[in-house]
Amino acid sequence: MDKSSRKRNKTTSATFSNPESPNSDIAPSEDPASAIIDVSAVEVPELTEQEQSDRLHLERKVERAFFEAGKALAELRDRRLYRSTHRTFEEYCKDRFSYTYRHVNYLIAGSVIVDNIKMGTNSSQNEQVEEMGTNSSQILPTSEVQVRPLAKLEPQQQYEVWQMAVEEAKGKVPTGRIVKDVVQRIMERTKVPNTYQIGEVCQILAKDNPELRGKSGCWCIVVAVHDFSCTVRLWDGELTVGVQHLKSFDYLPQECQQMQQVCDRITRLRSCENLEEVAKAVLRYLGELKRPYLTDVGEGLLGFLELASGG
Repeated sequence: MDKSSRKRNKTTSATFSNPESPNSDIAPSEDPASAIIDVSAVEVPELTEQEQSDRLHLERKVERAFFEAGKALAELRDRRLYRSTHRTFEEYCKDRFSYTYRHVNYLIAGSVIVDNIKMGTNSSQNEQVEEMGTNSSQILPTSEVQVRPLAKLEPQQQYEVWQMAVEEAKGKVPTGRIVKDVVQRIMERTKVPNTYQIGEVCQILAKDNPELRGKSGCWCIVVAVHDFSCTVRLWDGELTVGVQHLKSFDYLPQECQQMQQVCDRITRLRSCENLEEVAKAVLRYLGELKRPYLTDVGEGLLGFLELASGG
C-alpha cells in the first residue's frame, strides 16, 4: 500500500505527530494541510427525566419574566411600597431598577394583557374539554413587545387577535411584528375612517394647514370623534382637526389620564385673572410637552404657579 493510500485509510487525532519524527504519518516533504483527518463524532447524551423537567421549569420562568415583573411593579405602585425611600413611584423605579417610567407602564399593561389572554385561553380550553375531552397547550407571550399592539383592544379581542397571530406563526410564539400586522389588518377590515378614541393623547401635525400654525408638535387630548376629524383639547382651548393632522403618541391609558390631569391643572391656571406673562410662558412650555408626565422641574413650576394663584 502506498503512502497516500495509508493516509486516507488511517484515522488520526486532531493533533498531528511531529513531521520530522521517523514514526510520523506525514512525511516532511508533504503538505500537512492536504492530509485527510477523520474525527470520530462525539455522542451527545439524552436529557434525563429530571433534566427535562428542569428545562421546562426554567423555560416557563423565562416566559413569565416580563409578566411577573409587571404584576410585581403594579403591586409596588398600588400599595405605595416605595414611600419609605422615594417620593414618587417614577423615582423609585429609576433608582431601584433603572427603568424608565414608560417602560414600567409597558410592563404593567403587558401583564394585564397576558391575564386577558390567559382567561380567554382557559375559557376556550374548558369548552374543548367539555366537547371533546381534550386540552390544548397554551401559547403565551414571552415578551412585552409581543403584546404591545394589543393594548387598545378590548380584552376579548386581545385573546382573539393573539390566537390569530399564533396561527400565523405556525403554532409558535409570534413576534411583535406579526401581532401588529394582524391588528392592522383587523382595523382595515372594519373600514372605520377614524380610529382615534376619546381620551387619546395625540400630537398636532400642522403641515400646510394655516389654522394650525404655531401648534405643530403640541400635544392634545381627543374629546370627540367624528367621521374624518376629531375635536381635541389643547392647553389653551379646543379645536376640530382632520385625522391627517393628528398622530397618536400611543400612550397607555394611565399615561393618557396623567396628561388629562396636567391639562386640567393648566386650564384652571389659565382661567385666573391677571395672569402674568411669565406664568403664561411657563404654561405654554408645559402645553408643548412631548412626554406623558412632568419632570421634577415641571411639577415644581406648575405647583408654584398653583400656590401663587391660590389654586
